[in-house]
Amino acid sequence: MDRDCAKPVSLAARVEYDDAVVGARPRGRRRVGGVLLAAALAAVVSALGAGSASAVIVQLASGKPISYQPLKGAVSPLSSSALGGANGTALASSNLIYHGGPVMTSNTNYAFYWAPSGSPAYPAGYQEGVNRYLEDLARDSGGDQNVDSVATQYTNGSGEAVAYDSHFAGAIVDTDPYPKNGCKKAPICLTDSQLQAELSSYIAAHSLPRDLAHEYFMLTPPGVEDCFEATGPECSAGSTSPFYCAYHNSFASGGGVIIYANDPYVTGNSGCDDGEHPNESPSDGALQGGLSHEHDESITDPELNAWYGPEGNENGDKCRTFEAASEFGTPLGKAPDGSRYNQLINAHEYWYQQEWSNEGSTCRQRYALSQPAVTKVSPIKGPAGGGTVVKITGSGFTGVTTVRFGTQSASFTVTSPTKITATAPAEAVGTVDVTVTNGAGTSTVSTVDHFKYTPSVTAVTPSKGTIAGGTSVTVTGSGFALGSATIFKFGSPKATAVNCSSSTTCTMHTPPHAAAIVNVKATVAGIPSPKSAGDQFTYS
Repeated sequence: MDRDCAKPVSLAARVEYDDAVVGARPRGRRRVGGVLLAAALAAVVSALGAGSASAVIVQLASGKPISYQPLKGAVSPLSSSALGGANGTALASSNLIYHGGPVMTSNTNYAFYWAPSGSPAYPAGYQEGVNRYLEDLARDSGGDQNVDSVATQYTNGSGEAVAYDSHFAGAIVDTDPYPKNGCKKAPICLTDSQLQAELSSYIAAHSLPRDLAHEYFMLTPPGVEDCFEATGPECSAGSTSPFYCAYHNSFASGGGVIIYANDPYVTGNSGCDDGEHPNESPSDGALQGGLSHEHDESITDPELNAWYGPEGNENGDKCRTFEAASEFGTPLGKAPDGSRYNQLINAHEYWYQQEWSNEGSTCRQRYALSQPAVTKVSPIKGPAGGGTVVKITGSGFTGVTTVRFGTQSASFTVTSPTKITATAPAEAVGTVDVTVTNGAGTSTVSTVDHFKYTPSVTAVTPSKGTIAGGTSVTVTGSGFALGSATIFKFGSPKATAVNCSSSTTCTMHTPPHAAAIVNVKATVAGIPSPKSAGDQFTYS
């Protein structure tokens, strides 16, 4: 079956639906033209056979592709063999890939409760528990003791990391009335378009931020369900057509962008909540049922065009299996009520899924940086003026804060935990060590990290002279030693009256030479300049 996974489609056409079990979430699926959903799924069942724990990929009538997961216990129409295994074997086969989009280098979070007068009530402790969780994330911000630290290994195109820089902006209680039902799968049933419209309206009315540093978590009360579109069966877990537990997305609004997650009430729904409630609060089900999952996917892929794997799964998808060993990892202990917990955040106990780590190609509860090591640089030399693009290979490149060539800091992009692309800064002629630094330390220097800076000749003015020599010329380039310490050769003979007033400009007299076009070479401390298009001088 065709799975065009790695090719992203437009923001309007890419929305992610998540629930209890993770599978492939290909991007940019083509619509099954003219075929009703039921018929399309029947055809897939016929071709592949029934299985479990696999994704269902459909194309909505609007043209929006959706990849959602069946609730725990549901039978998927895709076979497990089609995805390489029912319990996530295929998901663990490849790392996340950067697709060029933005990440959230900091995240300020709002808990958005839409509860007009007369709406169903939130259970006691639900709002308080969600608020406390977001406060706890902020309190432990910058540490490495929960899954937010795992996201710090992912960067944007400028090398800026998804820093664990979390803030809680507070709870919003929106009392605007619900609009007329946009869907029919529950007594109160809203579409994604209606949720977006309310968010946009409220945010505009209260002059709230619309950017890549803020996210709104919309948490509706029990009995308020939603579907992606007015028609179609893809609806929240408590509806009569249960398919997903939560999703995240973004949309343009008022000259900015609104990053949001939809977290309908799923506590007690076994397809989303496994029942481990270490805080003895209904908010525990919200965290398992999508809030932590969507938070970590939002910061690494806010516009659905940054970090996801070749099969289309984001960092949360790849670890959402309902298999305790891979989804939750090893418990840290048990709460007083006997519930397990695997996160200790601001001294409070929580139980929710791990997140994918490219370093180690595994799911992790928390991330401790490894000290980086450099094993190769390519190319191994460049001009003293800088500008050479250098590929650095090694390990432990997650969370890198500095790359240095000798004593000079370089601009760089971390493309994976083992690869960095850096631009060599200007430096004096000679051999230097290329070092990489993160929170765990700086790479140990060795011969494999050497980079040689050479002098360079970029222009000779004038570029012509007589065979008798004696023409006064100015040579420009980089890495020249001041005064007369730089040796210049026009072909084989040396120039005379050399005087370098700076590392980039020298004057001299040409030596005699037969009629020819020669290269002008500068040598500093025994290191010669390479040939270049601008170093030629013509004798006539």
